[in-house]
Amino acid sequence: MNQDYIIPNAWSIIEEGFEKDRVKSSESLFSIGNGAMGQRANFEEFYSGDTFQGSYIAGVYYPDKTKVGWWKNGYPEYFAKVLNAPVWIGIDIEINGKQFDLNTCKSIKNFRRELNMKEGLLYRSFVAVLPSGLEIEVNVCRFLSEDLDELGIIKYDIKPLNGDAKIVYKPYVDTHVKNEDANWEEIFWEPIGSEIKGEQGFVQAQTFKTHFNVVTYMENTIFINNEKQAIAPIISTKTDWKVEFRYEIEVKANDVATIQKFGGYIVSTNHQENELIAAAEKVLKQANALGYQQLLINQKEAWAKTWEMADITIEGDVKAQQGIRFNIFQLNQTYSGKDARLNIGPKGFTGEKYGGSTYWDTEAYCLPFYMATKNQEVARNLLMYRFNQLDKAIENAEKLGFKAGAALYPMVTMNGEECHNEWEITFEEIHRNAAIAFAIFNYTRFTGDESYIPEAGLEVLLGIARFWKQRVNWSNDKGKYVMLGVTGPNEYENNVNNNFHSNYCAQWCMNYLAEQAEKVKTNHPGDYARIVAKTHLTDEELTEMKKVAANIYFPFSEEHDVYLQQDGFLDKDLTPVSQLAKEERPINQKWSWDRILRSAYIKQADTLQAFYYFEDQFSKDQLEKHFDFYEPLTVHESSLSPCVHSIQAATLGRMQQAYTFYLRTSRLDLDDYNKEVHEGLHITSMAGTWMSIVEGFGGMRVKNDALYFEPRLPEQWEGFSFKINFRNQILKVIVNKGETTFELEGTKPLEVYVFGEKSVVQPSI
Repeated sequence: MNQDYIIPNAWSIIEEGFEKDRVKSSESLFSIGNGAMGQRANFEEFYSGDTFQGSYIAGVYYPDKTKVGWWKNGYPEYFAKVLNAPVWIGIDIEINGKQFDLNTCKSIKNFRRELNMKEGLLYRSFVAVLPSGLEIEVNVCRFLSEDLDELGIIKYDIKPLNGDAKIVYKPYVDTHVKNEDANWEEIFWEPIGSEIKGEQGFVQAQTFKTHFNVVTYMENTIFINNEKQAIAPIISTKTDWKVEFRYEIEVKANDVATIQKFGGYIVSTNHQENELIAAAEKVLKQANALGYQQLLINQKEAWAKTWEMADITIEGDVKAQQGIRFNIFQLNQTYSGKDARLNIGPKGFTGEKYGGSTYWDTEAYCLPFYMATKNQEVARNLLMYRFNQLDKAIENAEKLGFKAGAALYPMVTMNGEECHNEWEITFEEIHRNAAIAFAIFNYTRFTGDESYIPEAGLEVLLGIARFWKQRVNWSNDKGKYVMLGVTGPNEYENNVNNNFHSNYCAQWCMNYLAEQAEKVKTNHPGDYARIVAKTHLTDEELTEMKKVAANIYFPFSEEHDVYLQQDGFLDKDLTPVSQLAKEERPINQKWSWDRILRSAYIKQADTLQAFYYFEDQFSKDQLEKHFDFYEPLTVHESSLSPCVHSIQAATLGRMQQAYTFYLRTSRLDLDDYNKEVHEGLHITSMAGTWMSIVEGFGGMRVKNDALYFEPRLPEQWEGFSFKINFRNQILKVIVNKGETTFELEGTKPLEVYVFGEKSVVQPSI
């Protein structure tokens, strides 16, 4: 049974009623971020119940030593932890001498939490009956500034309802935090010291090993009935770890006592280490000059600008509308495109699981979203991120025995080094290389940017193609090149031979390299000469690559008329998922790993992932046969699975199935399909939700430098619309029953094709 407590609303995520057993889930769902930092929706005040405290700073990590009972050559020495950052949101509270704690209240009435996605604001309100019998009304608003991305803002109101009260606010900043997933129970932060300047507090700490230096800061102001109070704080704690102030306020019944807290992080990646506190003071000066109300207005305006481009509207289906906006909102909170050093972590700022900031998810799923809703430069930065780590990818391959400039990009990374600590993924899940090559193709196809490949992309493609050429070996038995011992996208099969997806990607990559090398040689001879001098590429090497590519082996079943996921796939029991008992699901939580590996059940699109990438190279009849063979065996226990299946179902005209998959991908976390939302959200797969609408229901493709659409409307919807930035022109696509219309913001007409028929869209401005 999926969770069902989030109230359907087009623009907000809303929870009503306080239930202790869903606190951790809500902490994930109501998370906020601004690209530079983010946090779970933990309570500001002390809470003694079950909670998962988590704040995170973009790009800050710790190399936690890998914990295994054995070691293999090439095994990563560490797992890059997404660090739980120091706490800046904390405001402990005493009321009439007793600590306020929602977990110990007599009752909690009218509890409401709202994440206003339109404006980037987190609200919480309730009436609590304290053990003493005093009733208090609480209203809290928190947001992370989009404009001043080192700043967070909290406004916390308490109104005693049935008696006077002495309220003590104890705001603090604290660096003494731990990761729940620490391998060795380590503390990752080393305190440097603290300072207090009036009502401002600063605590400085650095990470062990990586030496990220961070100042966590705060400034507090007290109001009664919205009038500022000249109440000097009492310093209740000052250590190298923590600074805490104490504000004592006498409040009459029905008066409102407010603490306004500014806080956040200043990081050595953006400032000189000896200027961190000065930088924090500068942010606080800017915040005070603007004031709470102007900061609130600026926040609303910043999000309005984001939504102007990124929004997708759905008419007639509130749950579907809420789902897509939640996904778009979280993607924009996680990665803004402002900082080319950053990437899109799979949990974003919502949890510790998975570690690392970069997976193949970025290239396979996220690039299309940022490419179409931001601009070409943001997408190019994501590709340059990989180019800048090419040397590390070559080092990673060398550790595994590959030579001559072969590159294996890491499955998980922070700085280009592999840091994933599961052998079957580290050594065998090599399709991440293909996603990076495909992203280069996808980017150039969409943007028309002819400069990226000669400037940077060809070197990446060459390193990847060299890896594939060395990774295959000649089979005398088959008279073909085979690829042994891999794990495809379906992680429910490890160490298999001739995974179709991996073999097909290897063939495509080698051919694509040869094609692009010839283009660069002809059109950019200077770049080509530079690349040849650097990489020692020869015509003979390219010829040999094409020969290898032409002779790659693909397992195929004549009986089923499909490519097999791997050599031994038909040896398995092919009982469909529909015949699995509900109590057996999800199998990754109910079955042993041995049983999963021997089953035919597929975690996510694997063979069908190759069909998604290279759709133009297969007929619709082939897609249908493969979809009908593999989808019934797919348990969709990866967040990356439903979106691909939704797109393909829509392509095949199976709209009910496409719609069901769309709801699953868009509400994967909201409805907690995989029973794990308490660990954090599935950020990167959220880009797949966007693709489900744009590429699935919108049928958008780029062919021959033009946009093609095959719009299909689910029967549950009255219409939908989306915008894309195609080569610096903004095209809005509006799909209604029986009609598709376009609006163009640009300077010149744009040719589009709808079901193959050309239409010329004129600029509306």
